[in-house]
Amino acid sequence: MSFFVSPSILSADFTKLKEEIESVEKAGADFLHLDVMDGCFVPNLTFGPIIVRAIRKMTGLPLDTHLMIADPLKYIKNFADAGADIIIFHPEARSPIEETLREIKKFGKKAGLAINPPTPVSAIRDYLGELEWILVMSVNPGFAGQKFMPEVLPKVEELARLKREKGYSYRLAIDGGINGETAPLAKRAGAEVLVSASYIFSSADRRKAIMTLKN
Repeated sequence: MSFFVSPSILSADFTKLKEEIESVEKAGADFLHLDVMDGCFVPNLTFGPIIVRAIRKMTGLPLDTHLMIADPLKYIKNFADAGADIIIFHPEARSPIEETLREIKKFGKKAGLAINPPTPVSAIRDYLGELEWILVMSVNPGFAGQKFMPEVLPKVEELARLKREKGYSYRLAIDGGINGETAPLAKRAGAEVLVSASYIFSSADRRKAIMTLKN
């Protein structure tokens, strides 16, 4: 089984963002994870489509864009036009799930759902056949540098099992507290994509950090 790494730029130095992105790209990153927060759905503010558009010009890596916003349906076109390749939102948001998934696919983008630590798999089970990406949060979303929550691993195992049994095609990703110690736990549970922020961007050797997560 192949494992992929998606560095989250939440922990990058935004005063030299182009260099930061180039460094993880050269170090072996497979995707680039963009955390979009609105200060309403989660208690933090980050950036919007303008920054995504700028990042799109800096890299050829696929951009998996995690919308931690209250009304994602309202902004799908903006993020699609900005260059997001994968658009992920939360079932807990106000937007109707089915309509939001359709809107993402209408613009030719890959559609994903993210589930918070308290959210059961049952909240997204009806949509598994339509998803190209599932992001299991292993911290409560909103801030980088939080401690990994191992209690979410049974959800990863369940989603991996359902993918095998039903032949679903989604990529199974995990985000939150992923480092050299927690990555093996996530991978054994069935995670295919490891999203990591501070572990990668605070490392003096980013290639080593990314290869540690993969291997």
